[in-house]
Amino acid sequence: MILSNFQFDLPQELIAQQPLPERDASRMLILDRETHAWEDSVFRSLPDLLRGDELIVVNNARVIPARLFGRREGLRAEKPGHNPRTVREFLSSEIEVLLTKQVAPQEWEALVRPGKKMRVGERVDFGDGELIAEVIGRGEYGLRRIRLSAKGDVTQAIEKLGHVPLPPYIAREDETADRERYQTIFADRPGAVAAPTAGLHFSPAILEKLRQRNIEMVSITLDVGLGTFQPIHEEEIEKHQIHSERYEIPETSAAAICKARREGRPILAVGTTVVRALEDAADKSAARHGETWNPRETLVEPGPAEAGIFMKPGHTFRAVNQLVTNFHLPQSTLLILVSAFAGRELIMQAYHHAVESRYRFYSYGDCMWIR
Repeated sequence: MILSNFQFDLPQELIAQQPLPERDASRMLILDRETHAWEDSVFRSLPDLLRGDELIVVNNARVIPARLFGRREGLRAEKPGHNPRTVREFLSSEIEVLLTKQVAPQEWEALVRPGKKMRVGERVDFGDGELIAEVIGRGEYGLRRIRLSAKGDVTQAIEKLGHVPLPPYIAREDETADRERYQTIFADRPGAVAAPTAGLHFSPAILEKLRQRNIEMVSITLDVGLGTFQPIHEEEIEKHQIHSERYEIPETSAAAICKARREGRPILAVGTTVVRALEDAADKSAARHGETWNPRETLVEPGPAEAGIFMKPGHTFRAVNQLVTNFHLPQSTLLILVSAFAGRELIMQAYHHAVESRYRFYSYGDCMWIR
């Protein structure tokens, strides 16, 4: 399948730059996969529109303030003939470090800008020595491996000095309010560098309505990485090498998911990150058990894993049969995922309707409920 099949025109003004004053005030496009019909609604109606026996699965990943600004520490030897003053000014210029993935205690993969002259062994100082990053390795796509150290606790230093890593399509600097609004109310497991944005619509009032209806909800963790914004450069989407992301399914959540399958209840994923974790886990469970695999008993199994799954049209979904998701970038892996879930033609028609109806797009935008 070719990438241009997933292109659509989106006016710039429909890309949400700020969250709405209230989390649950967003619009919601309801999409029915069987009838190919859609309906305009509001997210606040979701608890009343559910059957009542759904199992809702959310991602409890917490976004860390992964964007750090500092200065290079010390001077390195330069070629003869360079003006010492110019060299000193260059070396003391601001360095931006974006943490992308924790790979070991106190060690991260990171994007460093400007990065060409950041050699192994160089150090960046944040907050007058409160936090230090040392480059200890180089990776693909301009990534560096860095080791963090602090006068006190490293995590606390990141929380104090870091900035919210807003997506590139939000054309403004982060604000104090983003520390709370670019975070779901479920967020309690730090490690993500992008928010699982479908969860941003949930409010305490929505949770209370779900409790009143005795609708069951469980959580998993998938640390959303920078790869979620990675563009596809291949015209044949099958050639694209998708990023991997860490996830973990607690024992209680795995048991609830298997129980819902046994009872024939809908499993509603809040966000593509949940879909990715559950479908990857279901594929791994099926591969482990082979012919003895019984999805009613071992649909997903608990524990940590890495999701490298790329869901394209034609993919067989083993676990998820409903989805709440935001509107995604043209020609992105996430748009391809929802097209795999609901059908490419139906999704592209629904997106055309969303544009005509002035829905707000992307992280701080409106959402779809696909059932």
